[in-house]
Amino acid sequence: MASLEAINSRMREDWDRRAREDASYFVAFGRRRQSREEFLSSAGDVLRSLREEYRRFPPGTDFRGFTTLEIGCGPGRLMAALSADFGRLLGVDVSGEMVALARENLRDIPHAEARQGNGADLSGFSDSSIDFCYSYAVFQHIPDKAVIRNYLSEACRVLKAGGIFKGQLSGLPQTRQPGEELPAVSGWSARAATTGPPVEQRVAVDTWCGASFRPEEIALFAAEQGMQLLAMDGFETQYLWVTLRKPLGEQSANGGKARIVRVTNTYTADALIPRGGRFASASLWVLGLDPAADLNALRVMVEGQPAAPCFVGKHVWKGPAQVNFYLPPGVRSGVLPVCLESRGEPISETAPMRVVEPGPMVPKLVSVSDGVNLLSRMWIESRSIKVHIEEVGLQSAAAVHRALHAEIGGREIRDLDVFCVDPLPQRYEVNLSIPPEVAAGRHELAVSLGRRRFAPLEIQLAE
Repeated sequence: MASLEAINSRMREDWDRRAREDASYFVAFGRRRQSREEFLSSAGDVLRSLREEYRRFPPGTDFRGFTTLEIGCGPGRLMAALSADFGRLLGVDVSGEMVALARENLRDIPHAEARQGNGADLSGFSDSSIDFCYSYAVFQHIPDKAVIRNYLSEACRVLKAGGIFKGQLSGLPQTRQPGEELPAVSGWSARAATTGPPVEQRVAVDTWCGASFRPEEIALFAAEQGMQLLAMDGFETQYLWVTLRKPLGEQSANGGKARIVRVTNTYTADALIPRGGRFASASLWVLGLDPAADLNALRVMVEGQPAAPCFVGKHVWKGPAQVNFYLPPGVRSGVLPVCLESRGEPISETAPMRVVEPGPMVPKLVSVSDGVNLLSRMWIESRSIKVHIEEVGLQSAAAVHRALHAEIGGREIRDLDVFCVDPLPQRYEVNLSIPPEVAAGRHELAVSLGRRRFAPLEIQLAE
């Protein structure tokens, strides 16, 4: 294992080089040589995800009085957008080149400040000084779990009581560190289990494809730090999102009875929950839930079978709490009893949950783009094509590879790479390398998966 100093030096050198080469691409990787305006406007989904956490603060909270910290601020894309929300924004990054770009992008925002850090901690930031801390597309690039854990510990240290951390890590099974012993699978893996466990691939990690975590590891970390674990989602994907809250004083998650007032589908808000597939997730709407309850304390019991929740929160401050969970694998259809437990003790009566058979899987070709410049769509500049397919009905990337057939201009594409992006909707990414004999110009791309033939698409292959 490399020393901490060697890892930090490697991170700094690699990200300084990427910043000099094309910072916008390596941060947002939508297109090479983006304009400043295009780059700064490219984070809409991330910003919506971060702003969802605002509702965890009391009504009437003055966010202009908040001090916010971004871990891995890069060239300041998120800080620039969030400057309208908060009174003071701080960012830290291991790359001096990235920090210089951030300072330029934030030059007209006097309450935003980017600093270069040492790549290992948040030294220079005082204990209990930050109201809201976040990180995106940073930890997925760090090649050592100990460094990531230390950053997370530091985030806990600098948060004020009641403060929120929201961050994204890699949950991809492909990025396990060689020789690492995998933790036991628990109820959090029910999401992936609806389609079968992905194949573990042990590959070396570096400063682009960093270390990854299972949800059980995050749950253990939160418990050790004394933090409330309020949300985890994106299991077995590159985007494992985690929300932590620093408790307000001494609280107990064992007090009081709760009442489940209704059960709905998490995605559609109706009363029917498929027992498998991408929509096999339910929301319990609960009155009287202890404010200290979190994912480590709570368990959902479905006909006596435990399931781990993945979200605890409120849409309306005085309304019922929402507890989301993925249905455990093998659950039957019908009207099933569901109840809540806290640390092994029942805290609610049972409520009825209506579970139905899922609809049939129909493979869908959901996107096609240039393999490098994703925003170029059908204008292919890199002689590679990226295709995303969902609901493939197959259990592994190898099976998808065998079933997939692609042609361009009537010529078969033999050089292709397949991997699972998200096991819940069975979403696979396919990267196609265009044969060298295919000339520039307009061509028809034909893709099929087994007997399923997708509508042909016209692409333009650039010179």
